[in-house]
Parts: sequence; structure tokens; C-alpha cells
Amino acid sequence: MKDIILKAENISKQYRLGQVGTGTLRHDINRWWYKIRGKENPYLKIGDTNDRSTKGTSDYVWALQDINFEVERGEVLGIIGKNGAGKSTLLKILSKVTAPTTGSIKSRGRIASLLEVGTGFNGEMTGRENIFLNGAILGMTKKEIASKLDEIIEFSGCERYIDTPVKRYSSGMTVRLAFAVAAFLEPEILVVDEVLAVGDAEFQKKAIGKMQDISRGEGRTVLFVSHNMAAVKSLCTKGIVLEYGKIKFVGDIDSSIEYYLSSNFNKSADLIVDRIDRKGLGNFQIVDIKKLTSARNESEIYLSGDTIIFEIKIRNHNKIKIENLRLDFGLNDSNDVRISWFSTSLFEKKYIFDELEDIVIKMEINEIPLTTGIYSLTSNLIVNNQNEDWLPNAVSFEIENGDFFKTGKAIIEKQGSFLIKHNFTS
Repeated sequence: MKDIILKAENISKQYRLGQVGTGTLRHDINRWWYKIRGKENPYLKIGDTNDRSTKGTSDYVWALQDINFEVERGEVLGIIGKNGAGKSTLLKILSKVTAPTTGSIKSRGRIASLLEVGTGFNGEMTGRENIFLNGAILGMTKKEIASKLDEIIEFSGCERYIDTPVKRYSSGMTVRLAFAVAAFLEPEILVVDEVLAVGDAEFQKKAIGKMQDISRGEGRTVLFVSHNMAAVKSLCTKGIVLEYGKIKFVGDIDSSIEYYLSSNFNKSADLIVDRIDRKGLGNFQIVDIKKLTSARNESEIYLSGDTIIFEIKIRNHNKIKIENLRLDFGLNDSNDVRISWFSTSLFEKKYIFDELEDIVIKMEINEIPLTTGIYSLTSNLIVNNQNEDWLPNAVSFEIENGDFFKTGKAIIEKQGSFLIKHNFTS
């Protein structure tokens, strides 16, 4: 039997753009009139999908739509998605900070939340007083809080300032203390938004270790939102991928990360139209990247040990003469961690072009030394010593196990990210 500690059923959240609250008094009266007659809220039938990059046709937007999932006791759920996907809205609903427009949340036990820096803290009160305040909000008695007080203060690393008003804390100190309170007051469900990004590397490692202890050692449940895929992968056991307020994928954490990154990387071939996340002057832009095999066939999947050729088309929008061109690529793994780097600056060849409209440069990687997984290249184009076009995750490709060592056998296990040729003798 599953031990379900949290269940979301048909959760949707609608907002009215440009307004404080849900709309005008007329709208509220209209909702009330429909409700007492036993009819559906008329405003549930309208509204746009939550795509922040488009203008839309309605004053209403669905931040979340038809969200259904279950979380078992002791499970660590990673909620993944781009900015504006609805992650923080979902956590606020789960934490009962805001109510859903439709649907219900069923939970068993106390829920402690870290939604943003300083949430629930009174700036005029000291750190010590805020510990007791937060504990009381979570339903702890004064005696229970006092028994944990020394551990909380020690873990936070804020002992010297514990009797100083919180308004004088830095954002890092505030989140340290908030996390320590939430973790040590033993909630059945701990909800953590992107707040750990505020802390330093030492505290992030410490916090992730504590969350692992909470879930694995104490059997408590953690809901974790982060854009740091390495942290999500190390901590979470299950994942949910959100896109435009809807659940697109539910599965184990490795599969969830792979789905999120692959859907994020697979952009249209026309990079000039679909990519609004690029930076640079824009006189020169990468408009197309073809992925070719050694036989010049296009492909999405390559075997370790194979050759992959990238054919990069650069558009010279103003037909400016190129005196010096530099093209860099950063290679990221499926956790979005940089694992290698390629650059034209490492070679003696000078890239000089006349006033051409389109320029094509090829990059070839021989005997791909990568293990199975999805990888991406982030590009940076510098022309005439000016930053023209930086494009995150410009192109992605998938590697499957191949005969990298030329033994006639494909590699069976995935160990790390790289394969290194080696030999044994006796």
C-alpha cells in the first residue's frame, strides 16, 4: 500500500493581468451569483495559457491548469521548469499561502515552507524571536522550540547576530536562519523554493545534506524547486516537469531531467525566429546549426566513438567586413554542468571574411569520448572584438553507448561523463 502524504487534485490557478486581486466588484458579484445558483464560475471558461513571451488575447491567464499528482512519505519530489512555468505558484498553493481557483490539496501533517528570502520573518524582531515565531506558526510548543534552539542557531551559522533584528541581516544570513528553522522543527513536509541559490556554496552543500537526512534518515517528505540540475539530481527521487502551467512529464528524477533538458534544447532550426534568450549586439547571429555524421547525414543521436560535425551558419545582417571572428562553444551535460570547451581561438587560422551575408563554419569532433546522455552546446560569437551573439543551449544532441574502445563491444554501463582510452598490461 502506498503511504500518500500529499495529494493535489485538479489544481488550477487563474490571475487577472494588470489588476490587484481577482478583478472588479462586478466580477466578484457575478461569481457569487453563479455560485448560489449552483452554476460554474463563468470566468473559468476564459483565459490564456501562461506563456510570458506572447501578448495573448485575454485579461485572464492560467498560471496553473489541471495539476494532479501524489507524493509518498519520505519521497523527495523535484519540480522542474523554466521561469514562468508555474513552479512557485504551485508551491504557494501547497503551502496554503494562496488558494487555488479550482481543485484541492490533501495533506497529512505539518508543512514548512521556504518560498522566498525572509518569508514569515518579522524584520523588527531578533533572529531568536523569529525562531520562536516561526515555530509557533508551524504548531510547535514553546518547550519543543526551546529544545531545538541550540541546533538551529549552530546550523544557521548566525550565532553572533542571533539577538540582532533580522532587518539588519544579509539575504544570505536570512535564508540560512529560515532554512535552519524549517528543517529542525521537524515538519512532515518541507517545501523549498529556489531560495538556496542565495546562500554560498558551503551552505548549499550543508542544506542539501540536511534535506537528504530529513528524507532518507527521518522518513520525511521534501518538495524541491531549483534551476540547478546537479542539486536536483543529487537530492530528488522523483520529478515533475511543468511547462506553461501544465504537467508535461512525471517520472524518476533522471528521466525528468532528461525530458526537461531535451525539450528545452530542441529548438526550431530557425534560431533567429524562436530564440529570444540570446544576448549581444546582434549585427552577426547564428541562424542555423546542422548536426552531421561523418557520412554527411543529419542525425540527433550519435554513438560514443563516432564523429559528429556541426555546420554553423552565421548571418552578417549589415554585410560588415569581418577582420577577426572568434566562435566559442561550451559543452554542458544533462545536469547543465560545463564539462568542456571548444574555440576557434585555440588554432592559428584567422577567420577573415568580406561583406558576405551568410558565413558557414564547421566544427568536427572525432571519436566522441562521451557516455550515454543528452548534451548541449552554448555558443558565443565575437566579431571584430565585439560580443555579437551569445546563445545558451544553441544545439543539443544525444549520445548512446558505442564501441569507443574498438573492442567490438559497446559500453554497457554509464560511469561519469567521459571515456578515456587506456590499457592494462601484466
